[in-house]
Amino acid sequence: MLVGILSDSHGRFVAVREALQIFDRMGVGHIIHCGDVGGTEVFDELVGRPCTFVWGNTDDVDAGVIQFLQTVGIPIPTKIPTTLELDGKSLAVFHGHEPEFAATLRNPRFDYILHGHTHEPCDERQGPTRIINPGALHRARRKTVATLDAAADEVIFHELPGL
Repeated sequence: MLVGILSDSHGRFVAVREALQIFDRMGVGHIIHCGDVGGTEVFDELVGRPCTFVWGNTDDVDAGVIQFLQTVGIPIPTKIPTTLELDGKSLAVFHGHEPEFAATLRNPRFDYILHGHTHEPCDERQGPTRIINPGALHRARRKTVATLDAAADEVIFHELPGL
């Protein structure tokens, strides 16, 4: 399954919409947002799609947002990291500001660690673990997202033109 990874949208729902168009063309089956979502307009773009997300350091988590997510059926993260298994591979999703993120990097036990926060795309290995930051859709020189084919262990970065 091809996974679409994005981060740091900071409420820029038009940029998220463009990213989702790229993901649709690529045949993405699951979307992961690595935090700093920025509000319900971004979540509106994700409605009806298999997705996982984490809270970022600038996300305003209030009762209205929680109620909205429950109403539209988007799973709310309950622990750090949010973990999932896709194509037999283990993934840990962070924003990147959490103390647990630093601890996990010191002793990685996942196939993939996904994060945002720095607004810089990154793809590196630490032992058997691949650490991926898709970049950002706001406050970045280049607006980027990434796709991950875990079965092939292939990551591709995609720049959003015109943003």
